[in-house]
Order: sequence, then C-alpha cells, then structure tokens
Amino acid sequence: MDNGSQHDHSDWEEVVHAARERARDRQALMVERFGLSGDVRYDWSLDDARISWSRDGEVFLTGRITLIGSVSLARRTWLWAWANDSLPRAVLGDLERVRRFGEENGYPVLPWPGFDHHPELVAEARLVAASVLDAEGLWADESDGVQLHFLLHDLAFSAPAR
Repeated sequence: MDNGSQHDHSDWEEVVHAARERARDRQALMVERFGLSGDVRYDWSLDDARISWSRDGEVFLTGRITLIGSVSLARRTWLWAWANDSLPRAVLGDLERVRRFGEENGYPVLPWPGFDHHPELVAEARLVAASVLDAEGLWADESDGVQLHFLLHDLAFSAPAR
C-alpha cells in the first residue's frame, strides 16, 4: 500500500476513538494497580524484549515489551519497528498483525513503513496498535533525539529480594 491510498476516514476515526477509550481505561488501571507513579525507575532491553520497574533499588514489576516504532526528533519522522531491520526479532512481538490489520481494513498509516511525524497521527497509530495487540499499556522513552514507543504485556509483580 502506498502513501496515496484512499481510506474511509470516518471508519478510521471510529477505530481510533474505540482504541483511545480502551487505552485510557487500561493505562489508568495499570498505573494505579502497579504503582507506576512517583519515584519509579525503569529499565528496558530490546534484546530480550523485557522491562522492569524499581523503587529504592528494588525491582517490583516486570513485563514484556513490543517496540511499536520510533520518532526521530531531528528529522521529524516516524518509523514502524517492523520496518526497522536493525531490531532484534524478540522486541517486535506480534507487530506484524498491526500492519496486516491496516492492509485488510484500508488504514494506510498502519502499513506505511514510516511517515512525517505528526504527534496526533503517531498517537493514533500507537493507540490502534495497543488495541490490535491487546496491550496492558503504553510506554515511551526518549534519548539522543529519538523517542521509542512500546506496548506493555504480561506485567507481573516481582518477588521481593531476601
């Protein structure tokens, strides 16, 4: 599908609205249930597709991540993770399903490898990806002029260290 593909914009808006409602509820529940506010630190690894949160040096929560995509702030572009050959396979999870969902339903932003960074369009793509892959939540990190956008899965409290 190329960037000039036509789609039913009102249908896309309905999908985005439903995904936004779903994500808002899940995100709030995730933050509350797992205590992800305040003095929380986190570490993630693309190699093993894992994330952990800690407080006072003690890991209290772990989960699996799917890298959705990245934004180059200098170039102001979005790149889907499935279109980035340099990433470890583990961190892509089932992201290919999001691309196929876009192709099957005529939502061109999902199967385009990349596009100019428009914050609202990136937000819509993230929300729909979270819905398609039934993510527990969304997470983002920024360093060296690149934003990385993740989906969170399989969150579980860690046993306290003895």
